[in-house]
Amino acid sequence: MDRRAFLAGTGAVLFAAPLAAEGQPAGKVWRIAYLTTTSPGSSPTTDAFQHGLRDLGYVEGRNLTIEWRWGRGSTERFPEFAAEMVRLNVDLIVAANDVAGRAAQRATKTIPIVIVLIGDPVGGGFAATLSRPGDNVTGLTSQGSAVVAKRLQVFKEAFPHLSRIAVLVDVADLSHGPSVREIEAAGPVLGVQLRPRVDISNPAALAGAFATMTKEGSTAVFVIGGTTLYANRRQLAELALSNRLPMACSSPEFVVAGCLMTYSTSLADVFRRAAFYVDKILKGAKPGDLPIEQPTKFELVINLKTAKALRLVIPPSVLLRADQVIE
Repeated sequence: MDRRAFLAGTGAVLFAAPLAAEGQPAGKVWRIAYLTTTSPGSSPTTDAFQHGLRDLGYVEGRNLTIEWRWGRGSTERFPEFAAEMVRLNVDLIVAANDVAGRAAQRATKTIPIVIVLIGDPVGGGFAATLSRPGDNVTGLTSQGSAVVAKRLQVFKEAFPHLSRIAVLVDVADLSHGPSVREIEAAGPVLGVQLRPRVDISNPAALAGAFATMTKEGSTAVFVIGGTTLYANRRQLAELALSNRLPMACSSPEFVVAGCLMTYSTSLADVFRRAAFYVDKILKGAKPGDLPIEQPTKFELVINLKTAKALRLVIPPSVLLRADQVIE
């Protein structure tokens, strides 16, 4: 276990939970919705969100009901889910990504919405400013300062011979624009030739995308985070391995699934923080008055098992900086 995460989590339990519990109306059972691309069952992001709620005194079945709506690897049903939550008149909607957030935003202008991963809050039309979003939407942005460029830099440092890197983009995810611009600016500086983007809109397109990348002579893959790609990260890792392509991905969860490496925002930390927004709003805060938070925790995670399968050697200078090494 990461010592810093353990200490931070311990502090939340000791200090936040009693205060949160005291601030809740006696006997009140809150009803919130949670829209996500993932499938039912344990996942790093939903687990982190639930842990954050429990740390703040919210327990499902006692003072909280969560209406879970699972995309099961797809974003197609989000408008339907959002409309259903409006009919149920839930107290708050948690959207796990931009696409779910957009669906919720279109469905209601009154029910508070917390979007967990907003790629471009202002440019995407979710917020007037980061400090005062306005309307009924707030949340957390998925991108820190230059994190995508830093990921490419570490990838190139680990494997200096990589010169032609394909960029894999989930076009259904509204947040990809800033990341694409960031990596396109970083590529020439790092001496990397970025191949034309390969756009993904559904899981069925993944195999064809890798065939295209191989045909075009790409020597590696750089994944820009997206909801469909995250939900199908195991298939993505298997395709990269079978095509003998080193792959840098957008979160540690991809690396656990078999991706080679990442330098990225800690999604578990972001989803845990989302519970803080839920708590504030249920206690009376207006979403539009809550500043959109930027990530503060970043992780370098390397999958040595995948590196060995690809017959690649990670330089000690990179391995020593890793927050987590999967063997």
